[in-house]
Amino acid sequence: MALFQVFFLLFCVFLCHFKCLCCCFLYLSSHFVHICSNLVCFVVALCIFAETEKHNRWARLRRVRRGWMWNQFFLQEEYTGSDYQYIGKLQSDQDHGNGLVKYVLSGEGAGSVFVIDENNGDLHATRRLDREEKSFYILRATVVNKHTGLKLEQETEFIIKLHDINDNEPVFSRALYTGSVPERADIGTSVIQVTATDADDGMYGNSAKLVYSISQGHPYFSVDPNTGVIRTALGAGDMDREQREHYQVVIEAKDMAGQRGGLTGTTVVNISLTDVNDNPPRFTQSIYQFRVAESSQWGGAVGRITATDKDIGQNAEMIFTIVSGDGMDTFNISTDTDTQEGVLSVSKPLDYERKPSYTVEIQVQNTHLDPRFMSSGSKDVATVRIAVEDVDEPPLFDKASYLMEVKEDAAVGVAIGSVSAIDPDRARSMVKYSIDRRTDMDRLFNVHPGNGSVFLLRSLDREESPWYNISVIATEFNNPRQSSHVPVNIRLLDVNDNAPTFASIYETFVCERTKAGQRIQTVSAMDADEPSTGHKFFFSLAPEGTHRSNFTIRDNGDNTAGILTRRASYSRLHQSVYLVAVVITDGDYPMQSSTGTLTVRMCTCDRHGNMELCNAEALSGSTGLSTGALIAVLLCTVILLMLVVLFTALRRHRKQEPLIISKEDVRDNVVSYNDEGGGEEDTQAFDIGALRHPDTAALDEASNQRRDIVPSDTLLFPLHRRVAPGLLPVGVASRDTGEDVLEFIHQRVLENDSNPTAPPYDSLATYAYEGGGSVAESLSSLGSTSSEAEQHYHYLSEWGPRFRRLADLYGAEDTDFS
Repeated sequence: MALFQVFFLLFCVFLCHFKCLCCCFLYLSSHFVHICSNLVCFVVALCIFAETEKHNRWARLRRVRRGWMWNQFFLQEEYTGSDYQYIGKLQSDQDHGNGLVKYVLSGEGAGSVFVIDENNGDLHATRRLDREEKSFYILRATVVNKHTGLKLEQETEFIIKLHDINDNEPVFSRALYTGSVPERADIGTSVIQVTATDADDGMYGNSAKLVYSISQGHPYFSVDPNTGVIRTALGAGDMDREQREHYQVVIEAKDMAGQRGGLTGTTVVNISLTDVNDNPPRFTQSIYQFRVAESSQWGGAVGRITATDKDIGQNAEMIFTIVSGDGMDTFNISTDTDTQEGVLSVSKPLDYERKPSYTVEIQVQNTHLDPRFMSSGSKDVATVRIAVEDVDEPPLFDKASYLMEVKEDAAVGVAIGSVSAIDPDRARSMVKYSIDRRTDMDRLFNVHPGNGSVFLLRSLDREESPWYNISVIATEFNNPRQSSHVPVNIRLLDVNDNAPTFASIYETFVCERTKAGQRIQTVSAMDADEPSTGHKFFFSLAPEGTHRSNFTIRDNGDNTAGILTRRASYSRLHQSVYLVAVVITDGDYPMQSSTGTLTVRMCTCDRHGNMELCNAEALSGSTGLSTGALIAVLLCTVILLMLVVLFTALRRHRKQEPLIISKEDVRDNVVSYNDEGGGEEDTQAFDIGALRHPDTAALDEASNQRRDIVPSDTLLFPLHRRVAPGLLPVGVASRDTGEDVLEFIHQRVLENDSNPTAPPYDSLATYAYEGGGSVAESLSSLGSTSSEAEQHYHYLSEWGPRFRRLADLYGAEDTDFS
């Protein structure tokens, strides 16, 4: 306040120094304290103002200028009085107190929030204001003449500021905070920072100055009073997650720098201790016992071993190992990542008879170790005892597979080897042997059921198959379901039982004019056998052709031989083909040999030795088709010719089926013609009158033969055959009555089927017969005597409702239609 007073005095002295007319601002603060403290300053200002008026009165008479008497206005927020709150007074030097001046107010809140007395310039606030909503208002004021309304002064802007009071409590940015800190953290480890704000003016007093404190959470945590940072307050041994994991801390923020009377805001902070790997795993028991069947396969589970760890998550992950014992190579242990259990499994086959029990020591420790908490007690050890249970096992062969060898010329029944299997159980049951016939479909081998000897059932040939792979089954006598298989590989040893032959078919030509000793062909041999020392072939001419042969042979010593001429000239016309017999002998034991014939053809050559003309047989052999191809073409031609002849014969002897097969479906004299005819002389091929008068047609049969055809064969059946009276259909008259059409049809069909010369040759005749037994008799007009006779249709009324309309038409009297 003292500083404010000094500033005010200096301001008044400044105004007096420049001898200017100044408006004096009377500041009436709502604060009583301010009014009292500024009263002295106001008196001094009046004295200075009077002195100034005395010395400068003459200046007023010469010039007129605006002179407002004010300063910046201040107003306290949250006024609770019943009257308008007085702010201050506006006064212009144009106001001489004669009531001609009117004060006008405009700007923010003018007329609603702020009002002015237009006569004397007193300024009031009409309602309670809140600085946190709006801290200042900008208004404008002017004076006008009441009578003319003219402005006496230019409009001037001023500000009304609100003084803050402590009416807002601190508010935290979040109602609930969540933080975490590792367990066993050092004292003073930062956990989380909380922040609160106060809406009051921080530039005025201590209304917005906050101090943080902890009201709940002692003695584990503390808070910095200025920054709001929460820290641990206890040592590493006291902050153990396994003992207590969650804490709830209440933090207070108080304004007025924490003094009495300040407002307070609170927030809740939930703090959790995060886990560190400070606890080693421990087995739930010191000795574990398991039982496992000796038939367990590799990887089969024996049991699960449980260990606990107070830590959680990654810090609780464990690894199990076998550290000692007689089952280190027989068993294995792994960790189930889902349950963190040790899974003991079999790693080698078990045999109860050989070893009925095992003992191992297992160790457990954490996968991720924390060096800060590593000690000698970070591992735990337990003992595991495993008992092997005896089960009935299948026979066990002494080998995983067998290899047997036999010569390909071995006799049937010769043993080629043996297999052996025993029952591994203590009972030592007898074992019988058999061959899995799925591996020996040809039944080439067999095995003795008692001693396991494998012998031959059929002779073998190495050149057909050098290897045989069979499977032998060993089965217990007492329990046939217990059986095992073993593969047996049989290799056939080669025996020199095949004679060598030419390696290929050689086509040899020689010129008529040549020289003696000229090589005309080089031949080689092959042998299906495979001697261990390799092939060795010898070539020579056959003994019967050695002296009179026109050619000779020279063995090259490398399994090849050259064919040489013995004469200087040959005559193609005298002999065009020579056959040279070559004996090929192998070098194995027993020695095998064969005679191959080499065909040498004579050709005419030019003087340079190029062939110009050979015999026809040679040319066809060199440029035409081979013998096999010619035979194949000939066979195909013969087959095609046979098919054509068979097809033609079938067509000629194929019987035409009648169009109407059912005897009950017969029509009146329907004849289908499909014949080109025999010309003009074939006028009596089809006579429908034969159906009307079958007796006459039968007598004239001889005269109806085609005159252009001379029969070559006698009829197989007589022209006139009678049907037994008992075979005639009911309702059909006999031949004596001249109306037996059915018999006539049967006779005609039989004659045409049996006589190849009967006309027509390629026509289709369809004979229709209505049949007998009809109540209404035949409706055909063929047998009608006359159409002019009186007809009676009374029987139509007896045929039922379907013929009622027909009975009405034909059954009425003639008088009905007159």
